[in-house]
Amino acid sequence: MSIRRDPRSPFWQYNFQIRGHRFFGSTKCTTRREAEKVEVAERERAKKLVAQTAAAKTSLRLDDVFGRYWTEVGQHLEDADDNEHRLELLLKRFGPDKLITDIDDNDVIGLVAWRRGHLGKQGKPLSPFTVNATTMQLRKLFTRCKLWGVRFEHEPLWKRHWLAVPDERVREVSEDEADRLEAAISENYRPFIEFARASGWRLSECLLKWSEIDWGARQITKLGKGDRRVTTTITPTMREILWPLRGHHPVYVFTRAVKGERRPVTVSGAKEAWRRLCKRAGITGLRFHDLRHDLATKLLRETGNLKLVQKALNHRNIKTTTRYAHVLDSEVAEGLERVAKLRKNRGTAWKIA
Repeated sequence: MSIRRDPRSPFWQYNFQIRGHRFFGSTKCTTRREAEKVEVAERERAKKLVAQTAAAKTSLRLDDVFGRYWTEVGQHLEDADDNEHRLELLLKRFGPDKLITDIDDNDVIGLVAWRRGHLGKQGKPLSPFTVNATTMQLRKLFTRCKLWGVRFEHEPLWKRHWLAVPDERVREVSEDEADRLEAAISENYRPFIEFARASGWRLSECLLKWSEIDWGARQITKLGKGDRRVTTTITPTMREILWPLRGHHPVYVFTRAVKGERRPVTVSGAKEAWRRLCKRAGITGLRFHDLRHDLATKLLRETGNLKLVQKALNHRNIKTTTRYAHVLDSEVAEGLERVAKLRKNRGTAWKIA
């Protein structure tokens, strides 16, 4: 047995090598017999870890997993800054030497509780959505590791850890608000916001690259929420917005003028520009994401076709789209009234004794 007594500690220590990998640490036991049992268990665990590492051809330390994930995926996402922040939070919570294969349900429970104890920028508790975003980031790491060949014996049951998120409110832009936004919008962000209103895409999805636009096929295709491919047909209105922007930047479609040069619009920059725009326009309680809700409600009211709205918003499940069904309530009421009048005219209305 490769155990010994450390004179500086009351506990026995284990120290052994497997295929050139050294493993050492405290058994947390004060008797040799108990320490030997722990050492046997650690050897078995070490053998599995070495086999896992060889199969995946990658280190399973969180610090190394994060680095590889960032290189392959994270830095290329539209919300790269938010992605990096969430990775830093996970590293702070678990530590750089934690093995991703050791993370189980109890670890995720602790992560959720830890994040719920954090405060946002305004000193308020984080929303369930924000807490879930951190958990989702960890799940994405697990998914990526599986592509590398990593196998998980105790993968967390993710559905157990999502916090309930209140139904998202549906907010329309009134005609008066639209007029005030139009009058206050800056030319730097006008094309970007106009495209968001015309497409109904999420903020990060609107950060287009020229390579994502196919003028011949009249389509725009890119990765959206959950790395799902989103596609839209270039309508005449979209073409009017996009066509004049050619030549402004070799890679990015939407840019802003800064000291004589064109710089790409970013997620954080767009959020701040929207906040300032609403303040200048004297509008409160209107988020950038509400432009998406506005298009959806108006589109459903115009067409009465829920499946069409689902496709336009790239919703995977139509249940998500049904949040906009309230806009048809008046049409339903009108239909019921027409039926009632029809029956009355035919003399088939119920008689009240």
